Amino acid sequence: MTIQRTFSILKPDATRRNLTGTINAKIESANLRIIAQKRLKLSLAQAQAFYTVHAERAFFGELCQFMTSGPVVAQVLEGENAVANYRDIMGATNPANAAEGTIRREFAESIEANSVHGSDSPENAAKEISFFFSDLEIVG
Repeated sequence: MTIQRTFSILKPDATRRNLTGTINAKIESANLRIIAQKRLKLSLAQAQAFYTVHAERAFFGELCQFMTSGPVVAQVLEGENAVANYRDIMGATNPANAAEGTIRREFAESIEANSVHGSDSPENAAKEISFFFSDLEIVG
């Protein structure tokens, strides 16, 4: 097994409903350590820069508006096969298709307001982590 890092965002729908602690408990119960965390309010420019990979997609504008609608919690997670492990506990993007016990199945309000974002590869995790955190903010 490989110890790796991944990136997570608790989205505005989760922070609005005070689910940060509950979601953090699910993350930690899956043997992932939260080694950096901060609550912030994204500007539209920050959301657009972070989600630039989706810029050509029809949902880009709505996604950026949603991600700026309230506070988010950005996190760095660490553990064995952290990217795949976190994706498993997040569940499918569409909460109706997410497995029982996953974050999205339990907490998502819709496909867009699905409570969490997680990196899809170690390479993207590194990019996403560096977008939000300096090395000084990550305490392993």
